[in-house]
Amino acid sequence: MRKSVASKAAFFQQKAEKNVQKQKENPFSSQFNSSIQRKEIISKDDPRYGRPEEGSKSDLRSKQANQMINKEIIELCEVIEQIGTRQHDGQVHVKFGPLFETYTRISNKLVGMLLRARKQKMLTFTGETLFQRRDDDVVISLLISSAELVRNLRDESGPSQQPFS
Repeated sequence: MRKSVASKAAFFQQKAEKNVQKQKENPFSSQFNSSIQRKEIISKDDPRYGRPEEGSKSDLRSKQANQMINKEIIELCEVIEQIGTRQHDGQVHVKFGPLFETYTRISNKLVGMLLRARKQKMLTFTGETLFQRRDDDVVISLLISSAELVRNLRDESGPSQQPFS
């Protein structure tokens, strides 16, 4: 069934009006109007603060990026398990130098992945960040096995949840 020209015009007019209203609420737009009451002001303590609107394209891109990062963290943990030494307490230890030499062949984001994994309490090391050569002897301890990490990601994360941020 074909839509009439009038219904198409009305549809696009409605879209245009929504866009104009959105631009009036956008502080970065030349059409910004500070007297218009915006949806709501979110407190910094709100878990939605600094997050894209649920269901938006930005939200989807964020979730896809988190999935890619989680895969890289799993891969990093697997590499640490493969080249590291298992201690009597079950933890796997590896020095940064050998890890750097091995992992940079896989990805150039090793230090960023280490910082992210430490933030998520998957591994630990001393110091703020690690630098090649200077920190080659710093021991990195894996706190969670890659199998356990994969299991946790599968159990805890649904399609709309972000397991790590």
